Amino acid sequence: MAQSRFVVVGGGTAGWITAFILQDSIRRLKLDATVSVVESSKIPTVGVGEATTAAFHVFLRHFNIDIFDFMRECEATYKLGIRHEDWRRKGFTYYGPIDDPHQVVEAPPGAPSDYLNVYAVSVGKPVQDMHLFGPLLQRKKAPWTTKADGSLLALGPFLPAYHFDQALVGKYLKAHSEGVEIVDNVLTGVERHAETGDVTAIVFEDGQKLEGDFFFDATGFRKRLIVGEMQAPWVSYAHELPVNRALPFWLPIEEGEEIANYTRAWAQEAGWMWQIPTQFRYGCGYVFSDEFRTPDEAHAEIERVLGRKVEVRGDIQFKIGRLEKAWINNVVAVGLSSNFLEPLESTSIHGTIVQMMLFGGEYLRAPHEMGQELRDHYNARFGRQVDDFRTFVNTHYLVERADTPFWREVRANRIHPETKERLARWKKEMPRHEHFPNYLSGLPHMETQLHYPVLDGLGLLDPAVAKAEMADDPKLRSFAKSVHDAMVKEYKQAATKALGHAEFLTGVRERRWN
Repeated sequence: MAQSRFVVVGGGTAGWITAFILQDSIRRLKLDATVSVVESSKIPTVGVGEATTAAFHVFLRHFNIDIFDFMRECEATYKLGIRHEDWRRKGFTYYGPIDDPHQVVEAPPGAPSDYLNVYAVSVGKPVQDMHLFGPLLQRKKAPWTTKADGSLLALGPFLPAYHFDQALVGKYLKAHSEGVEIVDNVLTGVERHAETGDVTAIVFEDGQKLEGDFFFDATGFRKRLIVGEMQAPWVSYAHELPVNRALPFWLPIEEGEEIANYTRAWAQEAGWMWQIPTQFRYGCGYVFSDEFRTPDEAHAEIERVLGRKVEVRGDIQFKIGRLEKAWINNVVAVGLSSNFLEPLESTSIHGTIVQMMLFGGEYLRAPHEMGQELRDHYNARFGRQVDDFRTFVNTHYLVERADTPFWREVRANRIHPETKERLARWKKEMPRHEHFPNYLSGLPHMETQLHYPVLDGLGLLDPAVAKAEMADDPKLRSFAKSVHDAMVKEYKQAATKALGHAEFLTGVRERRWN
């Protein structure tokens, strides 16, 4: 049988993540196949500040990419969590750290999951306090200190996430790829099999074509293959996630300014503003609903809130939702081609990594062996993953705010039934890991680790319910108290010894610790 060719149409972060994981899976499965990535140097990449989850750190480590080299070349900074400002109500801030305190202490036999979170809620302590990343977030510190000899010492076992300039990351991954054929050309057409409807080749503007056996659509919002050719239907989340427009802009980082180690999500009158630090500037934007703001009004609001003139770099209109089927025939959509949610919880890159890990781990075969049964199974799991993203993001809108028409509308009419169902359950019992079905074979997902800080920060957890659960097991309560108090004390002390984020980044650029 002839060698198979897998073609990734579109580069950028999603395309290159796809190529890396695909090639790795092909090697593991010993398939006789090649990987090609099609991207054009004629199409400029717009650099924006982008945030990830800890899954991206795992991705880099898996491919033996030097973390500090990556941070230097991509102007990356740490993301240890999210700072939510003015969401619950104006003037109220809470943090969503991404580390998990449950992984550092072995639970007593028979202890229920999330017992430390339950204890914290039961005594009225902010959940974020027992996270190492909690005090680091508040102090803008890196998760490192230095030993007496000047070498680095990690403050804990937890995996960070990153902020970076999106345009630089695609270039970096491209430069570090091995064995991937890179095709620099502009796609203008597609050839398909007359009987099966499979894509057989893509055609370029110079008349050349590239034949392939299996294709990944990484063309972003264009969805050139999966919608342009396969006519994949769209499942809209517009009702539950009403923001549908964004005005991106850059802000400078002033000389001597401490650099935030968090994504700032700052609620505004008709949506929210993001602020993502790279090493030399902030990638920012206002995500808003054009039912309640025109772009000119949104621009004026940005300048009024920030107290400065801002040069907006575009007016991005988008549809929030997902494909009904991300895999049709011999085409799989990845990244923005497959789904888009407002960027509140950095689901885009995370979703691409998880989807490709799932595909490469459980579905990849020689192209002729991947039939309808596999496609149906994958599509169901993909759909459920993105639906869970939707529900988690929608949970952020369970707020006290009613000070503008947008927030009144969101509170009254835009909460999804699944969000309501989960909240109703969690008014009777505390959230548990088991409340989230494991349909991704243990791959990282939006479970209690991320839910607890958000639910707690929004005041949606009932201390009385937590107290009742703790009262059922006095021994566990005593153990949880001792662990919780020790963690809070230790982590507050650790934060005083941690390197400042800006100081750490300077050391990385100067290769102080290589």
